[in-house]
Amino acid sequence: MPETIVALATPPGRSGIGIVRLSGQDALSVARRLTGDAREFVPRRATFVELRDPADNGLIDKALVTYFAAPHSFTGEDTIEISCHGSPVLLRKVIDLCLAAGCRPAEPGEFTLRALSNGKLDLAEAEAIRDLIDAQTNAAARQAVRQLSGALSQSLQPLKDELLNTIVVLESALEFVEDDLPEAQSEAIARSLHEVAERTRAFADTFKAGHLIRDGLTATIVGRPNVGKSSLFNRLLGTERAIVTDIAGTTRDQLNERFTVGDIPVHLIDTAGMRETEDVVEKIGVERARGAMADADLVIVVFDASEPLTEEDRELVRSASRQAFIIALNKIDKHASRDISLLASAGDPALAAYREKMVAISAKTGEGLDELREAIVRPFATNDISTSNFLVTDARHYDLLMRTCDELLQSIERLEEGRSEEIVLIGLHNALRYLGEITGETTTEDMLTRIFSTFCIGK
Repeated sequence: MPETIVALATPPGRSGIGIVRLSGQDALSVARRLTGDAREFVPRRATFVELRDPADNGLIDKALVTYFAAPHSFTGEDTIEISCHGSPVLLRKVIDLCLAAGCRPAEPGEFTLRALSNGKLDLAEAEAIRDLIDAQTNAAARQAVRQLSGALSQSLQPLKDELLNTIVVLESALEFVEDDLPEAQSEAIARSLHEVAERTRAFADTFKAGHLIRDGLTATIVGRPNVGKSSLFNRLLGTERAIVTDIAGTTRDQLNERFTVGDIPVHLIDTAGMRETEDVVEKIGVERARGAMADADLVIVVFDASEPLTEEDRELVRSASRQAFIIALNKIDKHASRDISLLASAGDPALAAYREKMVAISAKTGEGLDELREAIVRPFATNDISTSNFLVTDARHYDLLMRTCDELLQSIERLEEGRSEEIVLIGLHNALRYLGEITGETTTEDMLTRIFSTFCIGK
């Protein structure tokens, strides 16, 4: 039998209530030892108890103990949840007493892994629990809840059923029919496989929107010193995160924060002013800025709209044009016009081709900030984001769907070439295995270890 495990199920730190969770065959006996109570705990009912140290019977806390009897629990095992006052010292004491009573500390995600092992949920649903905890936006939370409710597994089941039906036909032909499959039957099988491949690919294609909702994008702000990068950084975040002064080179290192635009999380990076310098510290900051620029999904190039462009500005645009970028024409509060075509920096012939990428803003007054937020997500947003459809959000799922599609297309090609059923079946069995890996039917122990290492302890 698996060992009884224990962990804090609420976030570490001071709180009103903290929950210590136990799961395993000895969970109930450990709870009785800590309460000094021989009564029968009623399943699914919270019981008010006094927690005591078995060593001296000293009172530790007054708490609620809830018992979930196997198999009607999250893990499928006997489970105890002890709700104490949320003092970190007190919670540590309760966990230590559980360890002394024979429990061992739970590994990351081990409660959920046990639920998976005991058939309480499949792997895709287990991963949805992690995604729900990590969700940064309402849209990400909605997608995780749908996956937790079985939306992904339900979407895959018809594909697996159709694939199994085809495999059965080919296996039967291989076993009982000496001649080749009739042409009409081969064509019907090819049509069926084409349809499965198209549906698989269409499902995989939702990953662009799903990945954006779940993981967001990285936007790096770059520009010469004193063009207002840090002021813009603060404005977008709605807080005075970066130090802002009139002294060029105030920002020496990059600052990282997160905010959201609609349903999309944005990892925003403020960087040191880009210029040639002999200052050793500032030079390191400039190099880091170049690295952050290269790694970004989107570069926000900031110009001072009240001044003519410099060669450094033009070089920044040339560098940024190798990837997705927009141009923020800052300090329009100092400019008489709000027409981009009339702004000094926008009138430069070198930027004529990039007029559609320009947004006129004032980090000081907030003017144009809504348009800038829109421009940040525009290169990445798709219509799928605003729909109620289920989206593929996990890169592992996307990779397996694409592998499934490739195997199906190869099998169709072999079938149309007149290859034997044995050769065609190789790809179909691979495709079925890849679909099974998404829901955990054919996943290896190493893969499970990698997946559950990304969970928090206590879940």
